[in-house]
Amino acid sequence: MQVFSTFEYSPYLELAISLLEEKGIQKEKIFAVPLDNRLEQRRLFDSLHRSDGVSLIDIAMALASAFSVIGASVGFILAWGPIYWGLIGAFIGFLLGFVIKYIYLKVVKRNQRLLRGKHSELILIVECEESLAEMVESLLWDHQALGVAKIK
Repeated sequence: MQVFSTFEYSPYLELAISLLEEKGIQKEKIFAVPLDNRLEQRRLFDSLHRSDGVSLIDIAMALASAFSVIGASVGFILAWGPIYWGLIGAFIGFLLGFVIKYIYLKVVKRNQRLLRGKHSELILIVECEESLAEMVESLLWDHQALGVAKIK
């Protein structure tokens, strides 16, 4: 049976590995793989072949619709008429919504990612007998594993 776990690099990881060796698991059955974390910023604009599911124009389109209705309604009173003022309102609403979403993604979401702070830096693979799997899993959880999975 194999037990996979992810860790941040810390002294708890070293303690977990040494305790696994004390519990009778051979060094050759413990495999640690360091991960390369993303250094570049995520792209906000999607391409034709790649999309991350985050839309910059959802709020922009809603505000464009709302502002165009308001602009067209007020345009009956103003000099240029409802069509021009509806288009002007749509343009202003779209820009406003786009700026709001862009600031939200760049500032708020980035700060939330930085505050969370925990990300996997290492995958630990332990090959053991099925009778030891529960002990290995609980030992890894006790030593600050970010995630654990067992495979027969």
